[in-house]
Amino acid sequence: MKKRIFACFTAMAMAATLLTGCGGDGGNGGGAASGSGAASGSGAASGGNSDLTMTMIIASRDEFMSTLEQGCKDAAAEAGVKMTTQDAQFDTGKLLQFIETARNNGEDAVIINIVDPETAQQCIDAAGDMKVVFVNRSLDESVYSQFDENVCGVWSDEDTSGYYQGEYLAKLFKEQNKTDVKYIMVCGTLGQVYTTKRTEGAIKALKDNGINPIPATADLVADYDRATAQDMISPLIDTVDYDCVICNNDAMALGVIEAMKSKNIDPKTKPVTGIDATVDGVEAVANGTMAMSVFQNPTGQGRGAVMAAVNMCKGQPINAGTEYEVDETGRLVWIPFEPVYPDNVAEYQNR
Repeated sequence: MKKRIFACFTAMAMAATLLTGCGGDGGNGGGAASGSGAASGSGAASGGNSDLTMTMIIASRDEFMSTLEQGCKDAAAEAGVKMTTQDAQFDTGKLLQFIETARNNGEDAVIINIVDPETAQQCIDAAGDMKVVFVNRSLDESVYSQFDENVCGVWSDEDTSGYYQGEYLAKLFKEQNKTDVKYIMVCGTLGQVYTTKRTEGAIKALKDNGINPIPATADLVADYDRATAQDMISPLIDTVDYDCVICNNDAMALGVIEAMKSKNIDPKTKPVTGIDATVDGVEAVANGTMAMSVFQNPTGQGRGAVMAAVNMCKGQPINAGTEYEVDETGRLVWIPFEPVYPDNVAEYQNR
């Protein structure tokens, strides 16, 4: 049973929990438009935490991040928490400024979709006494293993995301009696933990499942951008011998598919895999142009982040009232990845 199915249940469970303790005497709470104050809360949970305020900051707004942001807003509304959201536009300086503004406004917590994982400690320092939740973009274990009771992370286990891609491709090629497979790897931003783990996971899964992966080209670095991926692979797509294209996210996979189409190459003959299962990515899997994707649950991450922030304010375990697991440090909430194949893609459409 997919974890996102539990989103409504976990929100209701949390709402019931939050009605006691740390609460005000009724009032407004809930999600807000970007940069604005909170709207009126709804449901039985509103009023239970009307004295709690927090800011959620995304690195940059795109389809996936907008969904994550909405997940935060919805969870805040259901919990009766006042929330403001901001867009750092991939600028660490702006991100730190938004954190400092929240601190100066006396807010209780800040939820951070970090621009540069190397600046995690700067973000914590800028937050002062606020509770800090890092969401979506994973940090190195050497960083999050040192989190104290005021800091936590909510993201998905990137060791599994690329691994699902490799498993799928291994099965596909073994059915074709192929063991030597030439691949093109299209990477996100170099140096980021999730880029490294997605890339390494796919190759590890191929090897673990009896495939000899052979790079057809040097890895292409497209910074998770669709247009960049399309531009970078276009000169190679009809000049290099390759069996498949492995992409660190759906946006780049879709760029690769556009490049293939422009050269009259059928993507079904050179399977392309992505990660995130965005709306466009899911449709590409459904129509057969993308071989598979891996669902990263932005709504679950958003809800998990808000719940973790409120739980820290209440002195409770960060996953209290949820179906999500924590790692051995107790400072990281896992929101599971889910593979999306042609035979189960209907479950991810119109979600």
